[in-house]
Amino acid sequence: METPSQLLRDRLSRAFALVAGATVDPIVQRSQHADFQANGTLALARRSGANPREIAARILDEADLGELVAQATVSGPGFINLTLADTVIGAMAGAALADDRLGVPRAAHPATVVVDYSAPNVAKEMHVGHLRSTVIGDAAVRVQEFAGHRVIKRNHLGDWGTPFGMLIEHLLDLGEDEAAHELSVGDLNGFYTAARRKFDADDVFKERARQRVVLLQGGDAATLRLWHLLVGESKRYFMSVYELLGVRLTEADFVGESAYNDELESVLEELGELGLLQVSDGAKCVFPEGFTGRDGQPLPLIVRKSDGGFGYAATDLAAIRNRVRDLAATRLLYVVGVPQRQHFEMVFATARAAGWLTAGMRAEHIGFGSVLGSDGKVLRSRAGGVFKLADLLGEAVDRAETVVSEKNPELAAVIRAEIAGQVGIGAVKYADLSTDRVRDYVFDFDRMLALDGNTAPYLQYAHARIQSVFRRGDAEPVRDGAPVLITVPAERALALELLAFPDVFAEVAETLEFHRLAHYLFGVATAFTGFYEKCPILKADTEALRASRLALTDLAGRVLATGSDLLGIAAPERM
Repeated sequence: METPSQLLRDRLSRAFALVAGATVDPIVQRSQHADFQANGTLALARRSGANPREIAARILDEADLGELVAQATVSGPGFINLTLADTVIGAMAGAALADDRLGVPRAAHPATVVVDYSAPNVAKEMHVGHLRSTVIGDAAVRVQEFAGHRVIKRNHLGDWGTPFGMLIEHLLDLGEDEAAHELSVGDLNGFYTAARRKFDADDVFKERARQRVVLLQGGDAATLRLWHLLVGESKRYFMSVYELLGVRLTEADFVGESAYNDELESVLEELGELGLLQVSDGAKCVFPEGFTGRDGQPLPLIVRKSDGGFGYAATDLAAIRNRVRDLAATRLLYVVGVPQRQHFEMVFATARAAGWLTAGMRAEHIGFGSVLGSDGKVLRSRAGGVFKLADLLGEAVDRAETVVSEKNPELAAVIRAEIAGQVGIGAVKYADLSTDRVRDYVFDFDRMLALDGNTAPYLQYAHARIQSVFRRGDAEPVRDGAPVLITVPAERALALELLAFPDVFAEVAETLEFHRLAHYLFGVATAFTGFYEKCPILKADTEALRASRLALTDLAGRVLATGSDLLGIAAPERM
């Protein structure tokens, strides 16, 4: 099913081609002056030297807009303003109702997409710094799956390296039973801090830890068993946070740094055989083209350190090679903070030089900014430490219960608690996803839990209000494809907003700029509120108008629910 903008683009493209003698993008966009505006005439005028208003008039003469457009005019320096016919809007809204996917087609050529996100460290609690990667990554998974692609999730745990020597020795000092208990109750930070304190203060412990690293890297069975215990308890804790956050990660998606250990030597060998390795200060490096330091000298990507150890670059290169060769990935998404942009660009450049990333494959760093407190600095707890993610989410749910109780006090306690969970977690996610992801944002409970403005609770309340219409009217949605009646401006405005969903989804699936979907959903909720206040639904003047407005209400509810789910946000039935 084509959207209004797609239909206009198709018909205008033919007219532009006739006038220009070449393919020209008509650049069809929504407009405040009409339903849509075509701006391609300006670029065509610059190329040809002709008057843009005259070009616009010629294009309208050639365009077969027929029954599609009620009014087409030229304005300003040559813009083409287009107002759709009400019957066309109504027919397209009816068709969208009958479509399970709301007009969004499945990918004609599905890709295999690997999404690398969250990536906490074993034996450390997840903190607010993990929020953005987890929430943005989950949205990327949902959007790519809905688009029809094969999606593989990868949670790249920090589960290997020198810290595990001290952690395993501390575990042995405590005794396995006591250590397992301490880890199982979620006090990972306490466990790690105690191990670090001993490592820094006790030379004997420090030497034991270093020897334990040698045993771990050498595959010692007893050491590996203790390492598995640490990893296993950490995974259970991580899963408890993911369950609270409502993301799609499972234990099967945990593929940490350790998973690529056996591939590091062969990565080094392959890079060497390709002539990509150079020795710099004793380290084996790749110098990908186009990267220089502040001194203007080529910047190295260190694959093997001078002490013989492998760093993050080697593991990331092994992961790319594995994902391309073994998983047949064609699009790789790395949801990691903005400060890591250059590292990943260098890794991608090296993978392309090695021939692992070939034409048609895409590797993308999905960068994001920081979560800030009201002071403009990285968000801290009241005690001044890093805010534990579980504590942050728990406080959001507690505050949401107050909001829900005040809004609908007659709700049963169990239902109220369930809705509070959906509202609180949804508010946290929406505050993150409604911000351009490359920017920092200020974490503010009062703002994100507000029932008005661009917030998740506002969207959720609009959806709950829609469901209440059907409950009060004892009505069932009718999705037979019958045209929606457009009789007043509020109906028209809502229908046009709803018909834009496929266009918005296509843009977000490509750019992974989730704030565009969030702002679109806010626009839908706002348009529905205007429609709800101005158009009697259950008490419409005629039965046909009542059925039509119920259909439009149903479509609004489905778009809000589907769009919210793509962001990982629940759409409560009551609120």
